[in-house]
Amino acid sequence: MKKIVTAIFVIAYGVVSAQNNVKPFIKLVEPLKEKNNVKAARNFLIGSTCKSCNLTVNGTVVKVYPTGAFAYELNLKPGDTAFNLIAFSAPGLSLTKKVLYNYTLPAPPDTVKTLAIASIETFPEGNLMLQPGDKIKFRVKALTRCTVIAGKNIPLFEMPVAMPGIYQGEYVVKETDSFLVTKIAVTITDSAGKSITKETKNTISMFSPYSPTIAVTKGRLAHLLFGLGEDRLGGAKIGYLDSMILLNVVGKVDTKYKVQLSKYRTVYIDDDQVQFLPKGNFTPESLTSNFRAYGDSVNDYVGIGLSARLPYQSMQLINPSKIVVDIFGATTNTNWITQLENVKEIKNLYYEQTADDILRVTIELKHQQHWGHKIYYRGNMLMIKVKRQPENLSLNKLTIAIDAGHGGSNTGAGGPTGSSEKALTLAVSLKLQKALEQQGVKVIMTRTKEQFFDNKDRILFYRDSTPDLLISIHLNSSADPIRVSGTSTFYRYIGFRNLSHDIYKRMLELDLKEYGNTGSFNFMLNSPIEYPNALVETLFLSNPEDEMKILDEGFQQQIAEKIVLGIKDFLEGCKKEEK
Repeated sequence: MKKIVTAIFVIAYGVVSAQNNVKPFIKLVEPLKEKNNVKAARNFLIGSTCKSCNLTVNGTVVKVYPTGAFAYELNLKPGDTAFNLIAFSAPGLSLTKKVLYNYTLPAPPDTVKTLAIASIETFPEGNLMLQPGDKIKFRVKALTRCTVIAGKNIPLFEMPVAMPGIYQGEYVVKETDSFLVTKIAVTITDSAGKSITKETKNTISMFSPYSPTIAVTKGRLAHLLFGLGEDRLGGAKIGYLDSMILLNVVGKVDTKYKVQLSKYRTVYIDDDQVQFLPKGNFTPESLTSNFRAYGDSVNDYVGIGLSARLPYQSMQLINPSKIVVDIFGATTNTNWITQLENVKEIKNLYYEQTADDILRVTIELKHQQHWGHKIYYRGNMLMIKVKRQPENLSLNKLTIAIDAGHGGSNTGAGGPTGSSEKALTLAVSLKLQKALEQQGVKVIMTRTKEQFFDNKDRILFYRDSTPDLLISIHLNSSADPIRVSGTSTFYRYIGFRNLSHDIYKRMLELDLKEYGNTGSFNFMLNSPIEYPNALVETLFLSNPEDEMKILDEGFQQQIAEKIVLGIKDFLEGCKKEEK
């Protein structure tokens, strides 16, 4: 067999010269083990070999990129399968590596065959602290055609034929309920009258009327969450709040407090971001006093007098550009709005009472482009600082922040050759820094060397540095190293979209595959509202061809130059809107 494979090698590739007689190797980054138990048919062999080597997998020739990288797709059949990887550097010089897979089909859903409860789920998931009116949802998997009761009297109903043995139901907490911190018992009874009982995994309790319910935010990065959903970037954030903001806490799900912002609006906040005030503090609410809009030499401001530090949410609108701020618990008592002539970006300022306990403040801007705003309290006065569009939109008049993604123990994605995202983002960022500085730009860098920098520290650093723009450099990754490749950009707020889109269009000039310009992206470096920002996922490091490109310092330089051109396009667009 070895003679046959060697003959194939000679026929396919010719005789390799003596200078290529290097010792072959095979280094896999996927899989990492020789023996692998998997439940999916599609898997990949990903790694690298010597740059002058050729590679076969069970006799099939595999493409090896000039970097030595390769990626090979496997479509397994149930059972044990062996794959022999053979790397050739010259006739007679070869190395073999064996990888074994055991592919088992996922077990089909099975019904419970005896009087038993296989599982109990409660929703919301986690330990619950509830108030009257809250709902608890139950889903139980048990023996079919039985009677199932949660607690003392909460009937659960078996689902249709498609879901035999699945019982569901919900319960609305009543004033008369007096849950201690407890687990709820679920009882199943069969047709013969036999019963068994099993408790929920999570605890349920009532929010005590004797416990404090008014909390205040702490720190500089407290943020509200729309709901309990999670993805790899965490729950969807509404926005950051100033410290000492009053919140009305009405429940808890695991580590998240449920907050009543208004009569019909609830949100969540992590329990480590608040501290409770003593019992007896008032529910957050306030009448407003007069509004005032004014400017200084750098920014415009709106001041709104309140008697308490109330929670808020801001939004960016475009066409025409507006900043909209909802203040929860505020009721207008304002007879006038004073606007001084030294404002330069605020065109109009007005409010409306959208609900009894929500005051909406609208700030119309003179320019189409949003350049950022900041919300904070000065005592009990809510301040909205509006950043003006720079008078001179020349590139050399700006301060631009460059964030090299990852670093230190946060390595980021990895490539087939063992390349690291943290090293490559730094390499691109340093080239971008130099390219911008050659244009006369003042550049602020997160890091200029290999070091760890927490994302929270990055946000606070740039909040204090107040750049005009921020560009965050990253590399993407996918479980599919063959089909998924290309470049992409990301933004969170619609008013900052133009920056990411202009950079994206320039990146496509590098003949890269489109992966899209994505909005509402829940990444921490996209979350600040104080300045336009864009995340650039330059390429897919998981893809051998993309990795080959990003490892090339010349290509890194081209990326830096395209980002500079994208920023210039963004500024030119701002100039056109002025005319």
